[in-house]
Amino acid sequence: MGKQDIEQDEMKKLPNKEENFIDWLNEVLLRTDVLDYRYNLKGCGVWKGYGFKLRKNILSILRNLLNNTPVPHEEYMFPLLVPEPQFMKEAEHVKGFENEVYWVTHGGLTELDIKLALRPTSETAIYPMFALWIRSHTDLPLKTYQIVNTFRWEGKNTRPMLRVREITTFKEAHTVHATAEDTEQQIAEAVKLYSNHFNTLGISYVVNKRPKWDTFPGADYSIAFDAIMPANHKTLQIGTVHNLGQNFAKTFDITFENLEKERQYVYQTCYGISERGIAAPIALHGDDRGLVLPPNIAPIQIVIVPIIFKNKEELVQEEVKKIVKILRRHFTVVVDDRGIKPGSKFFHWEEKGVPIRIEIGPQDVEKRQITIVRRDTGEKFTRSSATTKEIVQQIKSLFKQIFEEMALKVAEDTKSRILVTEDINEAYQWLEDGKGIAEIPFCGSQECASDIEKRVDGLRFLGTPVRYLNYIEKPSKRMKYGEMNQFTREKKEIFCPVCSKKVNQYWTIARSW
Repeated sequence: MGKQDIEQDEMKKLPNKEENFIDWLNEVLLRTDVLDYRYNLKGCGVWKGYGFKLRKNILSILRNLLNNTPVPHEEYMFPLLVPEPQFMKEAEHVKGFENEVYWVTHGGLTELDIKLALRPTSETAIYPMFALWIRSHTDLPLKTYQIVNTFRWEGKNTRPMLRVREITTFKEAHTVHATAEDTEQQIAEAVKLYSNHFNTLGISYVVNKRPKWDTFPGADYSIAFDAIMPANHKTLQIGTVHNLGQNFAKTFDITFENLEKERQYVYQTCYGISERGIAAPIALHGDDRGLVLPPNIAPIQIVIVPIIFKNKEELVQEEVKKIVKILRRHFTVVVDDRGIKPGSKFFHWEEKGVPIRIEIGPQDVEKRQITIVRRDTGEKFTRSSATTKEIVQQIKSLFKQIFEEMALKVAEDTKSRILVTEDINEAYQWLEDGKGIAEIPFCGSQECASDIEKRVDGLRFLGTPVRYLNYIEKPSKRMKYGEMNQFTREKKEIFCPVCSKKVNQYWTIARSW
């Protein structure tokens, strides 16, 4: 590919994100070297270098949170294959996944005596091991997690990162406790941990306790985090937390000896995040020019573009070397010295979402300054390059400002997409028009829910906001981003729009991916 071809290829416009979100996402992932879904198996993709670094940065935040809870989680690695009898042992759990399982039936050319399931999730792989390890109350709590790939047969249209057959980034935590009270405390810790994680990505979301009919198979109840996505403003489930009670413990005979020397079944939780947790910041921060990445997760934080003029090459190159040496001690930096037009370079790095671009030309050298361009706003300005300390502090301060403004932008949009209303027809119209999600008074009956869900194509109940759960820590009112359905003002007298029963809770309804 020649110089002109590179320049023309890199200047191609992306699809409009609000008009055609899926095409935008697919094209952005491909063109920015994040994920390539052209692999010859539908619903499976290849993480490329830039994307793998982005993935690594996001997982590093998550690992750090898990490893530093009051009782730390420990990272484990469990087998991918689950023997059929072991997988089928938990009937309720299997029923929830029976249409999604991939089965291994042959070893080479030999038919297996026992089929092997590729894990769709790992409860049936992990819990038989817990039964071997746990003997006494001194073994509790046990807090584990793993980050692995899982496989689910997706019969519907696959979507990049949103609906896939191989989930390549599946973080699942599994914890074991002595009492129901300990389990609820763990649920609260998990919700707070996920909130901190998503807050660190600069994205906002809603948190709801799922309806009983939409609870994780085998769980007593489930809590889910959902982000409101661009374009049609459907929700994307980006994280789940499940209270398993003693259901799996009784199935897999996981018991411990208490202080009174009695054997009791343990209590358990599990909670997971998939690559949807990576898709969310890509989708919510991105724009029609490509990725817009917060500085704390960007694979490349700074790109330096030398602006070369004839007879000034050495002057600029020496200054670039000096600035790079300073910045690389604190940030991830690349220098784009390719022999193509500066405009093509600008377009390339903007598309990749690099938070700031530094331009250094002869005039910048003479004035002892650097020219900075912000990716998120496009703002262009100069800063002094007089001292090492000054440059570093200026950029650290700028990164903090960029993150805050990006997070607030997403928060304001998310908040504007939540309608709280007692008028069910207003809620229907809101969802039908693709404006966002709605909170309505509701009695909790599945029969009434079915009546509501059939009124709008794709409508479903996300459940009750976690503000109704008194053991879940409420976010500080000073938080301007993060959970957006925690402080809703509510009327004293509200009624279910179907059965007219007086109720005391709002429920969240939405259309979802």
